[in-house]
Amino acid sequence: MSQTPNTARTYYEASTDALPALPALQGGLHVDVCILGAGLTGLSAAIELARAGMKVVVLESARVGSGASGRSGGQAIFGFGCDQSKISSMIGHEDSRRLFDWSLEGMSLIHARCREFGIDCDWRDGHTHVPIKPRQVEELKAWQADLAENYGYRTQWWDRDTLRAQLASERYLGALYDPASGHLHPLKYTLGLARAAQSLGVRIFEASKVTKLQRGAKPVLRTEQGHVQCEFAVLAGNAYVHGIAPELDSRIMPVGTYIGATEPLGEARARQLIANGMAVADVNWALDYFRLSRDHRLLFGGRASYSTLPPPNLRSTMTRRMTRVFPQLAGLRFEYVWGGYVDISLNRAPHWGRLGNNIYFAQGFSGHGVAATGLAGRVIAEAIRGQSARLDAFARIPHLPFPGGRLLRTPMLVAAMAWYKLRDAMW
Repeated sequence: MSQTPNTARTYYEASTDALPALPALQGGLHVDVCILGAGLTGLSAAIELARAGMKVVVLESARVGSGASGRSGGQAIFGFGCDQSKISSMIGHEDSRRLFDWSLEGMSLIHARCREFGIDCDWRDGHTHVPIKPRQVEELKAWQADLAENYGYRTQWWDRDTLRAQLASERYLGALYDPASGHLHPLKYTLGLARAAQSLGVRIFEASKVTKLQRGAKPVLRTEQGHVQCEFAVLAGNAYVHGIAPELDSRIMPVGTYIGATEPLGEARARQLIANGMAVADVNWALDYFRLSRDHRLLFGGRASYSTLPPPNLRSTMTRRMTRVFPQLAGLRFEYVWGGYVDISLNRAPHWGRLGNNIYFAQGFSGHGVAATGLAGRVIAEAIRGQSARLDAFARIPHLPFPGGRLLRTPMLVAAMAWYKLRDAMW
């Protein structure tokens, strides 16, 4: 993946069986649907459309799962990248409640796909948000009340002692625990969806970067060595696509995010760290998140880069952040450290919709895409098949371009993030 800030091999690649290399697109094809991007969104849409009898092609610029879908922290969580109350303020509570309920469908879809296609993606139940500051305790409790009262979603509040029985860290003041969320091996899941799509007749081409989208009654997606003419096109490349649809580029920003995998801890030591195997994320703006792998490593993520430049001394930075959470791991080394881009929208809400009447897109997952991407693929497939009510509901969320244009939007965002990081540190 040439665009990633850190080109080191990932733990995910080392711990799963890769798909055999797929051919690049050569020459011309005419299909019902052409999808740009062989990640979770594109593959989910492909499965739904192929099951409906459509002829589907997926074009991937690198390898299947080489973008955020196969490199992420693997935490599968209800909702979207912003608080549901923000979505309510933009489109009203009734529609916001519908979107929230659909996000739970996205969670269920992971389990359904794994059952149907025999995908072993190392799923573990349980996710918790943890506060560091007293104000964050109050914010989490207010969020818990809002989820229960306005969305019918129940979570558990753990005091510090209850949390300490499950998590061997003194850093946190409590926890908002959700037993229905969880975590998975994102590359195993993505490759499993690719195999499922192929079994349904979907053709996937790797090393086939789309260089141009020709709009019209029958869109054409062009690569260096071929082209696909289609009845419908789906743009599902997110942060890794530029210049194909400029009106979409201006409404997302690529953000570098980084993850490390330690050397194996052994089962006993791993259980001492996180007794119930849950995933954990703090609620700072520049957050830390972590979980255990099936082979008893600690996967620790954080240190986002809003400048898109990789942080200097990344390995030592990640080690310092890890030992701030777990001082008892001093001296433990990261065997793998890697990075990649996620896409964020200005309001952190999902940006899904259509361009004209035959080009569909989903972007703006804002670091919350493991479950929402599957839903996006299903919702887009429904719209292509003539059932657009759910996509129309998402399309009503207003999205503004990032201020500053292409030259100034990144430094402006970096300055804004510096303020939020200072706020996390001071209050």
